[in-house]
Amino acid sequence: MPHRSFLAEVRDAVTPRATLLVVGVIALQLLFIASYVGALHDPKPKDVPFGLVAPQAAAEQAATRIERLPGSPLDPRVLPDEATARSRLTHRDIDAALVIDPRGSTDTLLVASGGGRVLSTTLTTLVTTLEKSERRTIRTVDVIPSAPHDPNGLSSFYLVIGWCVGGYLGAAALAVSAGAKPSNPTRAAIRLAVMTLVAITGGLGGALITGPLLDALPGSTAALWGLGTLIIFAVGAATLALQGVFGTIGIGLVILLVVILGNPSAGGALPPPLLPPFWKAIGPALPPGAGTWSTRSIAYFDHHAMTTSLLVLAAWAVAGTAITLAAATARRRANATQTP
Repeated sequence: MPHRSFLAEVRDAVTPRATLLVVGVIALQLLFIASYVGALHDPKPKDVPFGLVAPQAAAEQAATRIERLPGSPLDPRVLPDEATARSRLTHRDIDAALVIDPRGSTDTLLVASGGGRVLSTTLTTLVTTLEKSERRTIRTVDVIPSAPHDPNGLSSFYLVIGWCVGGYLGAAALAVSAGAKPSNPTRAAIRLAVMTLVAITGGLGGALITGPLLDALPGSTAALWGLGTLIIFAVGAATLALQGVFGTIGIGLVILLVVILGNPSAGGALPPPLLPPFWKAIGPALPPGAGTWSTRSIAYFDHHAMTTSLLVLAAWAVAGTAITLAAATARRRANATQTP
């Protein structure tokens, strides 16, 4: 057997294709670090929807004072009474409200830790400091508290992460097992049908684990099941679509969209008002962000303010399905034209 040079061994061990894949992995790794650290390293409230309840003159004065705060942490909205403020919190129109008592020196801050304890804690600290400068104190009332077994309000986020992982790993397994690109529309349709079964099963499992089994999240198990099914299928369909168009590289693109960009911008670890502008802007348009918002709405906010996030998830599902079938059809036609 002829002696092979070390360079030849290297060429065999690390092919050009493998080199490109390794370079892609390194790029995803660095993007992962940049995205997570960039989104989460320096949380600051910015234009947080904030209610003010007080007699008109006092409310306008307080609103002016808040609008002049450095960095514009709060976006004040004058409300007629405490009942309206509580209703706006439930409908997720505001994230907190200050009820000013003109007859005394103690005001009431209404928060909703079910929407994210980090945000309610940050707002409590900010308003306490603001009130102290006016020689006033506050009494904090958690109108919509997080569940006893979900003290930091993160169970909804982790549930959605699990659903998203199930979506792209399930679709990747279906595609890679027989080649990354579906050869015909029938095979693509079968994969989408199997993905539907995966979504139904995974959605139910996640809803049961976080609900009845662990009591981590309140709310309707059936509603969470439906939401989980939609999230898993949306991510799975998008994965099949990207694989159908780009082949194996599509898996990396899914990781980029869902994991690297989607998770830190989802509003889980830090609710949207605490995220930097870029992540705050993209979060609602990606499955983890839309899913986390909807999960919290089901668990804590009586299903309010879900329409937009559900439409986003539905758009991912529909677009993923359409592109998957279109890519398979185009591939079949291309194969047909190449066949003599």
